[in-house]
Amino acid sequence: MSQNLLMLGIDVGTTSAKSMIFNTQGVVVGSSEVSYPTLSPQPAWSEQDPEVILQAVKGSIKQAVASSGLAPNKIAAAGFSTAMHSLLAVTKDGKAITNSIIWSDNRSSEQVRKLKQTKEASAFYMRTGTPIHTMSPLSKLLWMREHTPNVFNDAYKFISIKEYIWFHLFGEFVVDYSIASATGLFHLEKNEWDLDILSSIGLPIDKLSPLVPVTYKKELPYTSLADELGVSQAMPFVIGASDGVLANVGAGAGASDKTIITIGTSGAIRRTVDKPITDPLQRTFCYALTENKWVIGGATNNGGNAFRWFRDEWSKGKSSGGDEPVTEDLYEYLLHLASTSPAGARGLVFMPFLNGERAPYWNPDARAGYIGIANHHTQADFTRALLEGVIFSIYSVGTALQELGGPIKEIRASGGFARSELWLQILADVFGHTIEIPASYHASAFGAGIIALIGGGQLDHLEESDRWTDVTQMIEPDLTTHQTYAQIFEIYQSIYLALEKPFQQLADIQKTHIHQPYE
Repeated sequence: MSQNLLMLGIDVGTTSAKSMIFNTQGVVVGSSEVSYPTLSPQPAWSEQDPEVILQAVKGSIKQAVASSGLAPNKIAAAGFSTAMHSLLAVTKDGKAITNSIIWSDNRSSEQVRKLKQTKEASAFYMRTGTPIHTMSPLSKLLWMREHTPNVFNDAYKFISIKEYIWFHLFGEFVVDYSIASATGLFHLEKNEWDLDILSSIGLPIDKLSPLVPVTYKKELPYTSLADELGVSQAMPFVIGASDGVLANVGAGAGASDKTIITIGTSGAIRRTVDKPITDPLQRTFCYALTENKWVIGGATNNGGNAFRWFRDEWSKGKSSGGDEPVTEDLYEYLLHLASTSPAGARGLVFMPFLNGERAPYWNPDARAGYIGIANHHTQADFTRALLEGVIFSIYSVGTALQELGGPIKEIRASGGFARSELWLQILADVFGHTIEIPASYHASAFGAGIIALIGGGQLDHLEESDRWTDVTQMIEPDLTTHQTYAQIFEIYQSIYLALEKPFQQLADIQKTHIHQPYE
């Protein structure tokens, strides 16, 4: 295959749409990122305006092509990566009648509690690989059925944000196996909608889009639309998969059992497998990558967003030790500060559940907190404890993953946190394992581009693309520090178990009082 082959990866994430043009070594030759907000009109709600996202996608594509300086016909194919678990209702002509309800939305917590108490809950998980949790479109549909019955009954279809974008580009409702497999409505082994689950919630199958492979492709129907996007009308667009499984592809683990850890806004740990694997304890997910590859693992709700919260809420006007405010980048300042605190943050533990938690607890009512605060603790300790707490949440999933898929052989890290040597060192020390850093941390976008080449016919299989990803850095663990972290991790787990009931009580109070005005 020519090393000059170029692909366009379109990554529609939680905070922005990124369009990136790569060569087969993962080198970026053109890129653009357009941000959009998350809306919270009521307590525990997380929504986005689908039309704003559509325009962001269009704008990012056009700007990426323009930034590359390439003629549009030089790009072989384009592919989509999108965040999982979004849900919106639309009319027959694709008009949104709700906002896109995203993965971090917790409005359906009561429906989740009720479903978990039924005998069907375990069977639903074992067939779909999607844990019973508020992130799931299954629970969101149950909420709609109860709270907005007109929407539930009158909507033409319930779709993901990818389906909304695809419809407005190509004029058809379809959904790839990968996005469908994260809905809680898709039978993993049969590769079809689960009719028993649909029947149990009263949802006709025609209110969901027809299923297609992740390599399904279309060309733009109008020259005017191609001109609007700045691309060739002859270039195939491939529907692609979810951002989670594509992060494995882009990090060189599309067909291997390397363990991939990604921390961006949220975080996840994943491994590619050759058959669906679900967990009798329901700690992990299993999502489709292709028709014969699946990804097992788990995601935490709280990654870089926890660090951003700490920066925004607790570091305003922070001095660097003198009378003058910090002039350097505040993230860099805080990371430097954290590096002055020892491993274990001098006995301070952070439970990172600012947005509830997904794996391994699947508890939307979990709440964040610092445990062990004493008068010797400084801002450096609080910052380091936060970074460690996020890694502990990933490690808690990793322990379950090893029980299901065997020992970890090789770990690669991607996502925004991979730019921090301190955070990567904490990761290596907690796992007690060497961490490999791929050349590009834009793994989901690169993965989307790789799938685009397969769909476009330029690449035969994922095994070939796994050799494209170069490792540029190796982070070795400190085994003495690993022993320190092993001790603290046991405390981390015991804290969660001890606070499970208080978490629920506090969540109930917050749902009642969170939007009451201050006196």
